[in-house]
Amino acid sequence: MAASRPPSAADPLDPLPEGTLRAIAAGGAVRAFARNTVLINEGDQGDSLYIILTGKVKVYAGNAAGKEVVIDFHGPGEYVGEMSLAGAPRSASVITVEPSTCAVVTRAHFREFILAHPDFALHLVEKLIHRARLATENVKSLALSDVYGRLVRLLLTLARDVDGRQVVPERLTQQEIADRVGASRDMISRLMKDLVGGGYLAVEGRTITILRKPPPGW
Repeated sequence: MAASRPPSAADPLDPLPEGTLRAIAAGGAVRAFARNTVLINEGDQGDSLYIILTGKVKVYAGNAAGKEVVIDFHGPGEYVGEMSLAGAPRSASVITVEPSTCAVVTRAHFREFILAHPDFALHLVEKLIHRARLATENVKSLALSDVYGRLVRLLLTLARDVDGRQVVPERLTQQEIADRVGASRDMISRLMKDLVGGGYLAVEGRTITILRKPPPGW
């Protein structure tokens, strides 16, 4: 009998559908982690994938001097550690930024799940392509753009159409934005204030709405 398939997860930008999330997590051990718990250390040899059920994690890379660059943040329905499939050392570190619950799945189980569910295999390939493209764009942005350009690019990349409005679904703090674009929180605060004052953005709580496309330079 052919293996049943979970609901399709065709869009790599979206979190995993609930059915797919449950199906993968069923083969792992569900664990709760406190805030600021390091799940993955860059350079370590890993054998586990972390399916995020609740909470939020930060993916980052650093050097011996303590300098850090933030690669991305992930929340419920996302997964980290997928590079363990190749058996190579971890390419980045992952830390919880709030109390989180994850299903910790071994590489062997994850490979079995992929073989049994071709729809998810396609999603994984698309997700890896998307993350590689994002990493390339981040490097280009850090090298070639000023802080304002990096901020605008981040907001436009994250924004999604919600009832005809461009809304950033992630409820980002100014510090999280600063970490992502490699700037100080004070600089981001000033730029956000200017963009709101200019009628380009609206900020209610931590929800950012793009009212009109910001100019290429400020």
